Amino acid sequence: MKILGIETSCDETSAAVVEDGSIILSNVIASQMDIHARFGGVVPEVASRRHVELIIPTVQEALDKAQCTLNDIDCVSVINRPGLIGALIVGVATAKTIAFAAHLPLVAVHHIEGHIYANWLVSSDIQFPLICLVVSGGHSDLVLMTDHGKYEILARTRDDAAGEAFDKCARAMGLGYPGGPMIDKLAKDGNPHMVKFPRAKVGDTLDFSFSGLKTAVIRYVEGIESKPSINDLAASFQQAVVDVLVDHTFRAAEECGVKQVLMAGGVAANSGLQSAMKERGKELGIAVSAPPPILCTDNAAMAAAAAHYAYGRGEVTGLDMDSFASEPIGKRVG
Repeated sequence: MKILGIETSCDETSAAVVEDGSIILSNVIASQMDIHARFGGVVPEVASRRHVELIIPTVQEALDKAQCTLNDIDCVSVINRPGLIGALIVGVATAKTIAFAAHLPLVAVHHIEGHIYANWLVSSDIQFPLICLVVSGGHSDLVLMTDHGKYEILARTRDDAAGEAFDKCARAMGLGYPGGPMIDKLAKDGNPHMVKFPRAKVGDTLDFSFSGLKTAVIRYVEGIESKPSINDLAASFQQAVVDVLVDHTFRAAEECGVKQVLMAGGVAANSGLQSAMKERGKELGIAVSAPPPILCTDNAAMAAAAAHYAYGRGEVTGLDMDSFASEPIGKRVG
């Protein structure tokens, strides 16, 4: 079964063709990074307009690279929630049009669900129940997954997401946008214990809070005359984020009695986080896996992978399917 996936939830215009939920025939990503870098972050209206320009050529390129036409496609899938509403509408309108014109079924995919299913594109040895840490510019969630399509949110951020904290702290350090990859690169040559930044706790919950850490970094950069090296500063900040993510993830894993932990989302590509997660997992006898960086960031292959399982459950939506800027995972749309 070949599924055409479409993703336009933020600033990546992406289309992909995935076979049987795991075989990537194509995964085309048209980035807007250079456009938004000058503004220090994503400008929603600019992103939406660029999606309009890129979406049709991107879909055609995905079909060409997969050596397919629409006659070879069995289903169309699209990320329709959550995200920047103007950006989402472009992808959803395109998916509806293709589905209508080619007489194909249409499957709506939740953005977080898509990130989780990126793991199925690289591994066939995934066992339920499992915990997935979803960390990106907009999300910091711990999700208990007991079967395909069955999710329970165990924790989420109370304020800034981890990726948002990376970007804002990178800006304070003068590193530009996007900040995550830059901090990760610098941290490899830094001392993570040079600056003692806070590790926030939200009562007795597993929820995350990174706004205090962000403020601490900004105040530190503004308030000292003799600064540590940028490598030490980046390493110290990154370690503060990693410590909290690792601690909460494995507390959740032990409380739920799971033996499998997945990682997903753009921040999951961070080498420091991956190393720490795998080290802790080895200590506790818990398997840890994450997609390669290209599948951690927003892409359409993850939408097609998730749609393969949703379609098998009969979760096909109508052409009146809507887009939602905010929507909890697990709520069926259609």
